[in-house]
Formats: sequence, C-alpha cells, structure tokens
Amino acid sequence: MKALLIGGTGNISLPVTRKLLADGWQVTLMNRGSRNALVPGAEALVCDVRDEGAMREALRGRTFDAVAQFIAYKPEEVARDIRLFSGATRQYLFVSTASAYQKPPRNALVTESTPLSNPYWQYSRDKIACERLLEEARDKAVFPMTIVRPSHTYGPGALPLAVKGKGGVWQVVERILGRKPVLIPGDGTSLWTVTWSEDFAAGFAGLMGNDHAVGEAVHITSDEALNWNQIYRILSEALERPFLPCHVPSDLLSGAKDYDYTGGLLGDKANCAVFDNAKLKRLVPGFAARTRFDQGVRLSLDYLRERPELQVKDPPFDAFCDGVVRAMQRAEEDIAAL
Repeated sequence: MKALLIGGTGNISLPVTRKLLADGWQVTLMNRGSRNALVPGAEALVCDVRDEGAMREALRGRTFDAVAQFIAYKPEEVARDIRLFSGATRQYLFVSTASAYQKPPRNALVTESTPLSNPYWQYSRDKIACERLLEEARDKAVFPMTIVRPSHTYGPGALPLAVKGKGGVWQVVERILGRKPVLIPGDGTSLWTVTWSEDFAAGFAGLMGNDHAVGEAVHITSDEALNWNQIYRILSEALERPFLPCHVPSDLLSGAKDYDYTGGLLGDKANCAVFDNAKLKRLVPGFAARTRFDQGVRLSLDYLRERPELQVKDPPFDAFCDGVVRAMQRAEEDIAAL
C-alpha cells in the first residue's frame, strides 16, 4: 500500500508516519524537507506545497492508495488538492479539527453529527469551509474523501495547556517549578479531552486504506475526560511541585490586548469537550487510546528536559501571568470587602 502524507513530520503527523512505516506501508512525504531526517524510511518529495504547479510536477505520474493532508487550513488549499488528486488516489484524508463542533455546545457529549459552528475562531470556520468543499466534491464528483477531527492531541514536548504564551509551553513549566500560580480558565471544572499522539496515530492509520471510512467524517480522541484542574494538578505532580491555580474567567482572558485567547478559549478550551468514539471503534475494530494523561505528561516532560533548545523562556508571558494573578487577588479582596 502506498501513502502520501502532506506534512508528515509534525506533532500529530510524525507518529502517523512512523506507524504507517511500522505497518509496512510505502510512505512518501511532501513538505519543505526540514524534518524528514526524523523518518529515514520514508521517501521525500521536497516541495513548496503553496505552489500548485510545483506540487503537480512533483506528483506527475504518481498514484496512491491514500493521501493524508495535515497542513491545509483554507478552502482554496483543499480545492487545489481536489484538482490534484481526483483520479490519483483511492482515499483523501483531510485533517480538520474538533474545534469545528458547535460552540458553545448544546449537548455534553460530542458525536460526529454534532453541528459545526464556531463564531469565536476563524481557524475553525476555515476548517468547516474546507469540510463543506470536500462534501460537495464527494456528492458531485464521488471524490473519495475522509474527514478526521482531532481534539487536543499532545506528544513529546507538546503539553496540553489551556493558557500559554507565544513562546510555547516551557514558561508554564518554569512557573510551576518556581512555585508560581498558573492561569486556568473559569473555575477549572469544565471537562476536556486530551489524546496522546501515538494513540491518535493508531486510529488514523486504521482509517487509511479503509473503504468503510471513505465518505465519512470521524473524530479521533481518547476516552479519558479530565477537567483543567486535574490536568494542571497532574502536571504539577509530575514536576514534584504544589498545584497553585489562579482561576480566571475566560471572558476576561479573551480581552488581553497582547494575546489572542478568544478563539483558543471561548472557541475551544473553555468549553466542555467529551467525545463519543463509537464510530471510530466501528471503523477501526480494536482501537483504544492506551496512554493515560498521567503517563503521557511524564513522557512529554522527559522529552523537554532532554532538549535544552526547547526550553524557551518567555518573560513577557511570565509578566502577563503575574499581572493577572495580582488583578485576581485584588478582585477577591474587593469582593470580600463589600
């Protein structure tokens, strides 16, 4: 079986590439080539995927059993793929997002039939537009698409945090190590689903080359639902530090002038997200997410500790957190004085 992965070396896609190679697929990666050394068993097509002509030339005469698109975010990019791969693959898998599901949610449990609507986040609306385009191509031209909606997928070095700065996750780790409060949206009790990247890869690989998945949309998540207090407490315990939360209303955080938390919080992480994975388990018999968060978070931290280049300090975000903590303390004092 021959697979083309557009991307193939990111947080979500790298474990998929490795899983396919382990399962005996012939894997070709199409990307800029900066991280292809991570998967020496894959063929590389180094190409600017923003250039349709360059892609067409690189793909000339090739066909694939499955094409997986990990780095398309706009409908015009999906329209290009439909032109390029119509008649050239038995299955085209588009990686969408679970943030496309209705926000705010009207039901506690998310299924694939949950409406798609997100007034808070342009990223999600663009993914929804991509899905609509693929559905139209499926219905009008029998384009063999499969839509995959991951939720919050984390892996080595990629911690699943609700609030972080522009420099990445390490400054939150530094705050915990330094016994400083961490920002948690709301009261921290909304349920959230996090999925280890290798578990996502097992589900994704099971959909590839799967005739039953063609024409379908399916999400891939863990069945482990934790609230944000639990997530940060488990992270703090893994770092052998006390859990020191600073709970902040998401509406207040979304008003921060130097950070765009409207989409990521109001349009995603401030909402409960518990998923029914029955459809995935029908399509991929035996699928189970096997990595608990308390296990995965330690693997991710070990990866960060071993790589000083990933330990990026973010002083502006640290100062922002300190300012929010002071503001919330003043608010508590003012309310207590009423």
